[in-house]
Amino acid sequence: MAASVEIIRAALADALNEVGVDLEALQIQSAGRREVVRVIVDRDGGIDLDHIAELSRRIAELLDAEPLAEQFAGTYVLEVSSPGTDRPLTEEKHWRRATGRLVEATCADDSVITGRIVGAHDGIVEVVMNDGQARAIPLGELRRGIVQLEFAKQGASPAEV
Repeated sequence: MAASVEIIRAALADALNEVGVDLEALQIQSAGRREVVRVIVDRDGGIDLDHIAELSRRIAELLDAEPLAEQFAGTYVLEVSSPGTDRPLTEEKHWRRATGRLVEATCADDSVITGRIVGAHDGIVEVVMNDGQARAIPLGELRRGIVQLEFAKQGASPAEV
């Protein structure tokens, strides 16, 4: 019997919301006699390794207790992590959490923009374009964005890099 993603997703999402964390993704895969449960979590302000460890313990307790324990025919391996930098920005919370980051975004008209996110709220993403122009873009006009990796801090001198 394979574990039900829908049942586990609902239970974990509720429990994580109680502690101010969003369940971004849940994947369950069979791996021999066990199942691999991959949980991606995020929150405003980001998540560090200590918080991931705490959340891993909390999630394991939920999965080991009824009614979720009955979802697994055998043992499971739990992997908890935060989204990587390659996660597409598709929801307002993703854009908000990327404030200060350089992004490349595809718009609904297929144009591509590059700039630094300065805010995201009320269905608007505020971006300072590479030419210095500030734009307020309705979320509905953005298909998705990707955070661009920067190897130097913004405004850093060569000695600080």
